[in-house]
Amino acid sequence: MLIVKVMSEVAKKAMSEDVRKPHKNRYYFFLNPYEDAAFTRCPKCESPTKLRKIALAIHIEPRQLVFINKLCRYCTKCELIIAMKSKLESLMVSCCERMNPDVVGNDYITVGTVSHKDWLDVKKAAIDNSEAAKHICIFKNILNFELVPGGWYPDNRKRRRIWANKRRLAVRN
Repeated sequence: MLIVKVMSEVAKKAMSEDVRKPHKNRYYFFLNPYEDAAFTRCPKCESPTKLRKIALAIHIEPRQLVFINKLCRYCTKCELIIAMKSKLESLMVSCCERMNPDVVGNDYITVGTVSHKDWLDVKKAAIDNSEAAKHICIFKNILNFELVPGGWYPDNRKRRRIWANKRRLAVRN
């Protein structure tokens, strides 16, 4: 019992310290433009995806950084985050209309994630965006997937047809 008690005190001390370290590149990202595809299975490895609340860092032109805590699909094997484009854009519009209405409708890119603690600090205005930007975990890669409809294909596309029927998706280079 003594060991457990000592370890819990050490853990409490480590959690109470306000140490923020930059994170390494950890996740892959896919912005899902398809309204009818929920991606309940990972497009890379076919394993079931889980729902996770993830704080996304989004850069909006010109020089606007937004942090949104959003429910996304997440594959634990591939570390792939899948966010619905339409839902993300509606959250960005509602967020930017309050803060800076001039950037609504501008080009954007989802840069990475931030820890939940950093997202709460930004929300409470405990730290500013420039400080939180130092703690962004940049995505390893932003992937694009293309839906491949099932059905009959000519013989020269037989291999692709078999693969398409298995996965129903193709990675776009």
